[in-house]
Order: sequence, then structure tokens, then C-alpha cells
Amino acid sequence: MEQSIWEKPEDINRKLAERVQTVRQKKYITQEELSILSDVSYGSIKRFEASGRITLLSLTKIAMALDCTDELRNIFTKFPYWDMQTIIDINK
Repeated sequence: MEQSIWEKPEDINRKLAERVQTVRQKKYITQEELSILSDVSYGSIKRFEASGRITLLSLTKIAMALDCTDELRNIFTKFPYWDMQTIIDINK
């Protein structure tokens, strides 16, 4: 697993929020416009971009509004394969 032991879930959420904000800005959409397009409250969008905190349903609505649903559809679809030694060690 390629996870930094120093990275916290909150850090990952903030980075996700930054990427969503970048997509929004590149599409020249304001937070207020995204709120209308996504049917997610302006406060929720503002909080998400500032802190990374949002419900999964609201994130899905935002992804749909930004035409980024493929990224959500493909989440958790790639997983690493273990070598035989790892499998043997797990089954001990």
C-alpha cells in the first residue's frame, strides 16, 4: 500500500477539495453558481473548499455539476495485487 504514514484523512480530504476547487475555477464557475448547479448549499460548498468536509451525496452532486462523475464512478476500482509471499504470510 502506498500511503504516507504522515498523511491523515483530513489531509486527503483537503487535497480533494483543492482539486474540486481548481476544476470549478477552470470552468469559470463561482461557488454561488456551483451551489445552484449542484443543488448543494453555498455554505456546504464554501466549507468543503475551506476544510475538505462534505457529505458523499453533496460531493456526488458537485461532481455531476462539474461533469466529473467518471472520477467518482471509478473510485476504488483499481487495487494492488499482492505477490505470493504476501498472500502466504496473510494466511498464516
